[in-house]
Amino acid sequence: MATYDCECWTLRKNEETRLDAFEMKGLRKILRVSWAVKKTNAWVLNKAGVKRELLDIVKARKLAYYGHTMRKQESCLNLPGERNNAEQFQVHGRARRRGRPRTVWVDNMHRWTGLPVEELIRLTEDIDKWRK
Repeated sequence: MATYDCECWTLRKNEETRLDAFEMKGLRKILRVSWAVKKTNAWVLNKAGVKRELLDIVKARKLAYYGHTMRKQESCLNLPGERNNAEQFQVHGRARRRGRPRTVWVDNMHRWTGLPVEELIRLTEDIDKWRK
C-alpha cells in the first residue's frame, strides 16, 4: 500500500525523507520499539536484519515505468498524425514563475541516472540495456 501508484510520483527530497521515515516507523512497530526509547535507526535495521529498501523499490519501479512509456506505440495516447509525448510537450505562453523551477517527473530520471534526457530516450529503445 505504501508504494501504490508510485510510478507517477514526482519525488523531491522531502518525499524521499518521508519514505525513509515511514519505513523506519514500520520496522520499529514490527519490533515493538517505541520512538521514545533512544535507539538509532542503525540499531533498528541491525536488529531487524534488513536494509532500507523502500526508496530503492520506488526508484526501480519509476525507471521501469519510464522505459515502458518511452517504448509505447506512437498511436497509444496521441492525436492522429501527431507525435505528442507528454514528456516532451511544452506549453507556450507566459514566462515562468519566479524562483527555482519546479521538479518534474523526468527530472527524477535525469538525477538518478546522471544521463541527459535525449540519451535516456535512446537507451529505453533497447529493453535489455534499460533493465540493467
